[in-house]
Amino acid sequence: MMFPYVWPKQSIWLQITVGICLILLVLGRVINVFVPIYSKNIVNSLTYEQGVTQGSLEFRWDYILTYVCLIFLKGGTGTSGLVSNLNSLLWIKVQQYSTRTIQMKLFTHLHNLSLRWHLGRKTGEMLRVVDRGTNSINTLLSYILFQVLPTIADIVIAIIYFITAFNYLFGIIVFVSMALYLTATVQATEWRTKFRRLRNQKDNEANAKAVDSLLNFETVKYYAATEWEKNRYQTAIVEYQLAEWKFNAIFNLLSLIQNVINTVGLASGSLLCAWAVTNGVSDLQLNVGDYVLFGTYLSQLYGPLNSLGNTYRMIQQAFIDMENMFDLLEQGLEVKDVPGAPELFVKGGEIEFKNVTFSYEPEKQILKGVSFKVPAGQTYALVGHTGSGKSTIVRLLFRFYDVDAGSIIIDGQDISQVTQTSLRSHIGVVPQDTVLFNSDIRYNIRYGKLTAMDEEVEDAAKAAEIHERILTFPKKYDTIVGERGLRLSGGEKQRVAIARTLLKAPAIVLLDEATSALDTKTERSIQSSLSRVCENRTTIIVAHRLSTIIHAHQIIVLNEGQILEMGTHADLLAKDGYYADMWKQQLIKQEEETSVATNETNPEKEGKGGRTRKH
Repeated sequence: MMFPYVWPKQSIWLQITVGICLILLVLGRVINVFVPIYSKNIVNSLTYEQGVTQGSLEFRWDYILTYVCLIFLKGGTGTSGLVSNLNSLLWIKVQQYSTRTIQMKLFTHLHNLSLRWHLGRKTGEMLRVVDRGTNSINTLLSYILFQVLPTIADIVIAIIYFITAFNYLFGIIVFVSMALYLTATVQATEWRTKFRRLRNQKDNEANAKAVDSLLNFETVKYYAATEWEKNRYQTAIVEYQLAEWKFNAIFNLLSLIQNVINTVGLASGSLLCAWAVTNGVSDLQLNVGDYVLFGTYLSQLYGPLNSLGNTYRMIQQAFIDMENMFDLLEQGLEVKDVPGAPELFVKGGEIEFKNVTFSYEPEKQILKGVSFKVPAGQTYALVGHTGSGKSTIVRLLFRFYDVDAGSIIIDGQDISQVTQTSLRSHIGVVPQDTVLFNSDIRYNIRYGKLTAMDEEVEDAAKAAEIHERILTFPKKYDTIVGERGLRLSGGEKQRVAIARTLLKAPAIVLLDEATSALDTKTERSIQSSLSRVCENRTTIIVAHRLSTIIHAHQIIVLNEGQILEMGTHADLLAKDGYYADMWKQQLIKQEEETSVATNETNPEKEGKGGRTRKH
């Protein structure tokens, strides 16, 4: 499961690095065996045997230097040796490779997921899954490769060594000690995890009660409930402290149990070894150096086991985080290119909807057998009340979703049979709510054509009638627009979006209520820029204000996912139907707004008029 993200199949140097790291791990295990062995050799070289005089002792400098070199490679108390440090240093590149691989895979997968998924997601939750999942692979690998597996290997090697070099009894002592130590550590960690959750829960409850009480300060005073709140908060604190005591008690209990197991194992082996040395047991043939070896070796094994509880907890959490990440990666793609899909070839940009049916949810159809054709270079408008399916048509044309039935054709090519990238490269969109990147204005305009030169960017800004405005900013085109472009006004954001679309120079333009969020004055000033975008291009306009689409070649009137009427502005007014009613309603609303605005602008005139009428 993790291997594809760890093994650098495209880099021979990283493969060699992984091999070196594995060799260093093996070397570390060998060093761990020889450190206590050379401790034994040094002690034996400095110990008098029975019947040996002082003058016969031999100065074994080679033992001492070898022992010191082994400690340098292995590391002493509280320090890491050369082998461990070198391994960590080499592993950084492998770790960076796995992080980069999984991050890019997640990033690409998220961009391939459908708009439906993105609209339903929780951004914060998704980012935490990505962040935790990316780190979990490295955490898991680091703990397993550099802590768990080496520790298990050291224990197995130690058991085999004591059975062969000493006696099976010593092997049993080591095995039982290690097994009890591991069991106690894992079980206590499970208990600590349980009480950690309880402690955190009680801590959250205590804080919530304190905040709730302070936020309702006036209410508490109204009902003279200060004592009640104090007692309520104190109870919450006591419950938290009880949970905290249990959490810390488990830790102390674990330390005590570990110490008891360590002491009993060390005492059992030491007593057995001392008995064999002092009584000269022929079957064992042990000496003073063997006594030192046993104590040193066993203490060396207990060292890594002390942090095993934390290691076990981290591995558990890493598995959970990694599971969430893989669940995200397994999220199916709703909109996919067919195998071997060709690129869309646009001649003029003719668009045709053929009996299109679509629903976001199975129980509610949004479009019901919609059919129309937009000739190349013409402008068609979609109007209708909220929920009639106008914006859905735009999203289907951009292939954010696939149709349930029917087909969408561009210049004779079904858009479901061509690549999504080529389809979207020929369509420009100016949406209702333009969202800009938190970068400079130049970057946001250039996003329409990433290879554009600065002169092309400025030409597009001039065509969108925002160039002069940009030059008034202190940093001009290098002005940072802020998150989602919030440092710009609504009109400025729309002009940047228009400039971006002009720079893209698409064959098809979609205006999805591009001015509905703007005031009437700003809307009118932007209309000329929008006209430049639509010039000589196939255009579909989704409009709320009907006055903005009276120039359209055809107006399609939608209601509940079906086409009710279709024709020019004049034709639809002459029919005196659904569209004509919408037009009349907007005229009345516009007159009322104009009247209110006039009265607010000239209150004295209105007052004088009122007094005159009174006389």
